[in-house]
Amino acid sequence: MRPVTPCAAAVAEALLPDPFYLAVTADHADDPARRLAVLGAYVDQALDEAPAVGFCHRVEPDDAGAAIWHLPQPADVAARADAAKRAQLAALLGPRGLANYRAIVDFMAPLAARVVPSQAWYLSIVGIAPSRQGQGLGAGLLAPALARATAHQCPCYLETFTPRNLPFYERLGFRPLAMHREPVTGADYWIMLRD
Repeated sequence: MRPVTPCAAAVAEALLPDPFYLAVTADHADDPARRLAVLGAYVDQALDEAPAVGFCHRVEPDDAGAAIWHLPQPADVAARADAAKRAQLAALLGPRGLANYRAIVDFMAPLAARVVPSQAWYLSIVGIAPSRQGQGLGAGLLAPALARATAHQCPCYLETFTPRNLPFYERLGFRPLAMHREPVTGADYWIMLRD
């Protein structure tokens, strides 16, 4: 595993308490430092993948966080990207983590597809280093993409397992569409849409 970039480390630190990320790093639950490093490598892979599936914005100048957006893709492009991602994750996560990833994504994706417009932009990952949270960085990080989506008249959506994030996203114009109990984590999560 290559060294984790500062940006990925910041995002990983923010995401680690999330039930999804705990589940996908389950093989490393007995080693907190290794678990955080694996999650950082997961985020680095997502940052590397971003230009092929959408785009990424980072907190400048210090890489204290990032937001990764997926844009609608033709079915064949999306399938190739998904296959490549799953192959990379197989080498990174470990058998339990990979099985959890597959089960969670396979559960969540059809539920989102039922309620989210097909042209919607997807906020896949967003995280700000915990030491930098509460300073307006999150809203500033998301503002350029949201302005761009508004200019193109594209809805945006996200999924969150963190109830305390709901008011933050609502201030940015997202509204809850649905709440589901995800079976692998046993946790509730929300699908949110910004028209």
